[in-house]
Amino acid sequence: MPVRPSANGGSASLDRSDYWWYRTRAHLLRTVLGAYADDAADVLDVGSADGPSVGWLQGQRHHVTLDIDPRGLASGSGVCGSATALPFEDSVFDVVGAFDVVEHCDPEAVVLAEVRRVLRPGGCFLLTVPAYQWLWSDFDVRNGHVRRYTRGRAVAALEGGGFEVLRATYAFASTFPAFVVERLARRARGLVRRDGGHAADIVRLPRTSPVVDRVLTALGTVDDRVLARRDLPFGSSVVVAARRPLS
Repeated sequence: MPVRPSANGGSASLDRSDYWWYRTRAHLLRTVLGAYADDAADVLDVGSADGPSVGWLQGQRHHVTLDIDPRGLASGSGVCGSATALPFEDSVFDVVGAFDVVEHCDPEAVVLAEVRRVLRPGGCFLLTVPAYQWLWSDFDVRNGHVRRYTRGRAVAALEGGGFEVLRATYAFASTFPAFVVERLARRARGLVRRDGGHAADIVRLPRTSPVVDRVLTALGTVDDRVLARRDLPFGSSVVVAARRPLS
């Protein structure tokens, strides 16, 4: 079966690295996943264009960034390459992060196998994917997505790929009602095309006023407080920590 990475260009963060969603996600990811990466010596950040959200993901000895688009790499550093053919030896990383990456790859089994290959036994795979196929819209097409996930779908994919799931939760629950309204409005306007649409070079994020930005950011802090104690039952993203078994 041919491997098909996303056809789109750079991450939206290249245009709006200070967007409220990226700032909020940084806090949520640290809260949910930070404990799995704190002691890592060697870390691989796949899809590093989303770096504004993962500044907390730093290896104690070695931090490698990889992106298929060279614009997603800091000048003079990082590796330009695909998640479906990672240009690294086997068993060299303690942690691999892939935040909103796997949904771009088809078949997903290839990228999961590549991540498992480069992880050391006992190493952790930290990832996020967008939630709920029923919320598919033109935004997914323009982002080069292949699929959206439920928590169960993400867990099943990882377990099928030979990982042990340590934690799986939704995120962005507090802003989820607004997200649903916006996506269903797109569907009502016919902006749903799954086939025949074209991925964008860089997707332009919706503009928000300073007041809306502050409200959305404040709602994100509610998620952060809850996620410090328990999982969320719904949300627009799925966040997972998984481990390559020792044997």
